[in-house]
Amino acid sequence: MQTKLERITEISRKQTRTVFTSLYHLLNKELLLQCHSELNGKKAVGIDGVSKSDYEENLEFNIDNLVIRLKNKNHKPMPSLRKHISKGNGKTRPLGIAIYEDKIVQLALKKIVEAVFEPKFLECMYGFRPKRGCHDALKRLNKNIEKSKANYVLDADIKGFFNNVSHEWIIKCLEVHIKDPNINRLILKYLKAGIMEDGVYEPSTSGTAQGGLCRARHNPPYVEINVMPS
Repeated sequence: MQTKLERITEISRKQTRTVFTSLYHLLNKELLLQCHSELNGKKAVGIDGVSKSDYEENLEFNIDNLVIRLKNKNHKPMPSLRKHISKGNGKTRPLGIAIYEDKIVQLALKKIVEAVFEPKFLECMYGFRPKRGCHDALKRLNKNIEKSKANYVLDADIKGFFNNVSHEWIIKCLEVHIKDPNINRLILKYLKAGIMEDGVYEPSTSGTAQGGLCRARHNPPYVEINVMPS
């Protein structure tokens, strides 16, 4: 499976305008088992209370059943469980905790989308990218300031971006290079799966659940920083 994803990445790197129209078949048993093995079993559980260890008690059956539902296009993502964590400034950040099975599918989708889009990003981009983090961005920034002509440093943030980003525009951005309707439809299902908080369901009409694999990586979070010389 890794070879298939690497081949997609290589095509995307060499053929910058390539549009991928057939990727859904990659959501197979091999990839889903790989994602299961990579997920952290110590993370909080979703609304069904099922942990990684619970899920793997009947792993073969559960994965086979998941593959069938994905193949038949009738897999339905469950709402995320909303939890609030402190931001350290008196405010809180809402996190969305998906059920374990949805984490598997989200990680698989992340791997497929990343294989297509990662080669498109500029070298100066450091946000939410594999093998890059805030320390790498700061080193690059320090190098640019000390050894390049730097007239100013711009620190900017879009307030409430992840809570308000348009689902329709996310799909439009994906369709620049991915026009597999099954992949994009499944991603949209996850975006609109909704939130459960204190036993009350809240539909998702915009935004993405922070902490979810469709929004962030399964590794520790990365700052979103673009570092460019003046």
